[in-house]
Amino acid sequence: QVQLVESGGGSVQPGGSLRLSCAASESVFTIYAMGWYRQAPGKQRELVATITNGRSTNYADSVVGRFTIFRDNAKKVSLQMNSLKPEDTAVYYCNADVKSYDGARNAYWGQGTQVTVTS
Repeated sequence: QVQLVESGGGSVQPGGSLRLSCAASESVFTIYAMGWYRQAPGKQRELVATITNGRSTNYADSVVGRFTIFRDNAKKVSLQMNSLKPEDTAVYYCNADVKSYDGARNAYWGQGTQVTVTS
């Protein structure tokens, strides 16, 4: 069972920055895309940014120019968040598209990390 371990959430003032990181805890055959999603209270979970193992990226329109996703290595992804706004407040979840050594392919989620932007 692959676990995604997240870190880096917290509270920051508007205009501030945070960096989230997520690493897979187990050795796997390959991880295709990794990404970040977020869920604010009373809202559905939404895509923030994804990156493939070929380093192709995709961003939500609301974060373009402010957030950058990095694939640090085959098992780790980071999200640099700059110019944070109150509307960025949410629980952020890491996601990974994983192929195991037995050939099974599954999507895994992290436990979530809270990001709060408030003055």
